[in-house]
Amino acid sequence: MTSETQIAGDKPSEEKTIAPAPTTVVRQQQSPWRAPIAFLAIGGVLLLIAILQSPSSALRLLNVGLISAIMAMGLNLQWGYAGLFNAGVMAFAALGGLAAVVVSHAPVGEALSAGGSGLVLSAVIVMAIAVTAIYLGRVLKGGLRSFVIFAVVIVGYLFLRPVFTDAVIAVEAVDPAKTGFIGGLGMPIVFSWVVGGIFAAAIAWLIGKVALGLRSDYLAIATLGISEIVIAVLKNEEWLARGVKNVSGLERPVPYEIDLQQQQWFIDLVTRLNAGALQAVGDDAARETLLRQLTIETSTMFVQLCYLGLFSIVLLILLGLCVRALNSPWGRMMRAIRDNDEAAAAMGKDIKSRHLQVFVLGSAIIGIAGAMLVTFDGLFTPGTYIPLRFTFLIWVMVIVGGSGNNLGAVLGGILIWTIWDQAEPVGRWLVELSSAYVDPDTPLYRHLQDIAGPFRLFMMGLVLLIVMRFSPRGILPEKVRHS
Repeated sequence: MTSETQIAGDKPSEEKTIAPAPTTVVRQQQSPWRAPIAFLAIGGVLLLIAILQSPSSALRLLNVGLISAIMAMGLNLQWGYAGLFNAGVMAFAALGGLAAVVVSHAPVGEALSAGGSGLVLSAVIVMAIAVTAIYLGRVLKGGLRSFVIFAVVIVGYLFLRPVFTDAVIAVEAVDPAKTGFIGGLGMPIVFSWVVGGIFAAAIAWLIGKVALGLRSDYLAIATLGISEIVIAVLKNEEWLARGVKNVSGLERPVPYEIDLQQQQWFIDLVTRLNAGALQAVGDDAARETLLRQLTIETSTMFVQLCYLGLFSIVLLILLGLCVRALNSPWGRMMRAIRDNDEAAAAMGKDIKSRHLQVFVLGSAIIGIAGAMLVTFDGLFTPGTYIPLRFTFLIWVMVIVGGSGNNLGAVLGGILIWTIWDQAEPVGRWLVELSSAYVDPDTPLYRHLQDIAGPFRLFMMGLVLLIVMRFSPRGILPEKVRHS
């Protein structure tokens, strides 16, 4: 439509347009000193624990904290990168622990002779059922396909059940007080760290193919349920890893304390490090007793330092890989899918495939951490994997540290494990302090004694509330780019 000025023959006025401002990328403002101060604070707490308790206690706490940090990084990869709510963290950690048994424990020859052939035949039948079902699923169409696949599975199960049951009974009957399972490969336990990642990744792939199409709340329920199934299998299938009877005495990747205490080079090292204290003791017998005590204490610290070196190497490697992944085009794509999956799908991204990738990778990291934890303890105890309780703990590590920030996951892992470990002794100290003048026969005194143990749960809730109030996105928030 022409304007009145144009109709009158006037020259059209030139409208001034404002050019849009150039698009800029701005990082979220965050103090560069925030991360160093946070880690220095944790270091100060560990130093205080070393002074008040013992250096070995502080080192052991730090080692488990590093393993927890690796688990938190795996969960952060799933939640912080892709927004996947995984409530089955403990299942993947338990699979890593199973890998430590399968790789490092010596094979039980008598059990393999008794039921090994039956177990192999059972595996062949399972593979035959799977291959047949997959083939029929691709060849057949319509309602007939489901019926035929169901029939194949049922017939295969009827063949599998007697073979598998006889093999399991034969294996578990072999010296059940000490073995009663098939054992492992007898290889160095460090190899189990890689195998644990593979075990967890394989199960995560199977879970992902089924559950990743679900909504986030249904995905959480599905992963929690599958986690309970995995733990139940490990508890009840004694032929695999002794079930609730546990597997102990797994080989270490570091020296044993008793062996160090008998090595002359180690005794000479302790003597040089404590020369002043030993010279201050005039009596030879007392000096020998002091040297023996110092050797025992130093051997424990030496072993913990060896573990600290191994775990730190793994942590730094995984941290470097996660940081590179986050800053790569793949990482930017994953965050775009997390923030708006519909827009990403409209741009041609395969959402389910990408979710499957990150779910498998995160679960593999958790499996590695699970194998490292069993390596550190030298003990595989399926009964201690409580899915809901410890999955919640790993989630608190990610949330408090900073979801989407790899360094925040490391910080949260070490911080939350330190609080979890020390909350009970602090709770007992507070109870003793508050009940010093209370009559032991009163109900109040008994109640105070009962709440010392669960004090750590109260501390977890308190820490989570404080962080959510003053730093809702964690101590080290994700560095968000705005365009």
